[in-house]
Amino acid sequence: MKLSIIVPAHNEQDRIARMLDDYSSLFGKTYGKDFEIIVVLNACTDNTLKVVRDIEAKHHQIRHLDYEEGGKGIALIEGFKHARGDIVGFTDADGSTSAKEFLKIIRNIDGFDGAIGSRWIKGSKVSPKQPLSRRIAGRAFYILVRVLFGLNFKDTQCGAKAFKKDAMKKILPHLKVKKWAFDIDLLYQAKRANLIIKEVPIEWKDEQGSKLKIFKTSYEMGKTILHLRLKYSFLNLAI
Repeated sequence: MKLSIIVPAHNEQDRIARMLDDYSSLFGKTYGKDFEIIVVLNACTDNTLKVVRDIEAKHHQIRHLDYEEGGKGIALIEGFKHARGDIVGFTDADGSTSAKEFLKIIRNIDGFDGAIGSRWIKGSKVSPKQPLSRRIAGRAFYILVRVLFGLNFKDTQCGAKAFKKDAMKKILPHLKVKKWAFDIDLLYQAKRANLIIKEVPIEWKDEQGSKLKIFKTSYEMGKTILHLRLKYSFLNLAI
């Protein structure tokens, strides 16, 4: 199988059907039956499971996993373990990265170990324009990550990334972060494994219904990455 797409989903009953239809349609035309979409439900308390099952009946390349424990990191790690593709990618359930833009990421992976979507490099587009508070928080987070981890990517947090299977095997056993800072852990493990990752400009749409609470999330992510930095220091403190 050529491609596995992991979709972590927590209470996405209102948005995931449209996203899965979009991805199934485009990747079905591009790959035929040689791809899979694995929806990983984590701690859902709404009707996301029923919505996904209804979509599965229409698109046979989709399957799901269901876990009671929450967290993006948990969902993605479990999805990676079950993926069968030569390329393994993941994207958000809200459809903020369209299938067309995710395909662009996949097509940029040749010659690299992985490719990640970026909202902050030349050629990218974000709509609608994000509020000033969110942009300031994003830039502050970028500076903090660069100082603490030496990651030179302009956008570590865009929820659209893809890796070759062999590259993912090198970093999967070392992934520990369960929630928002999972992407930092992923990219830092890729750096430690000397993987070469390409940053790809994409068009990203800020979908209505986002559960992101900017100040609470910024605090939680800041705390988590500081703990993560300590974990990888000579002090070797646990998260």
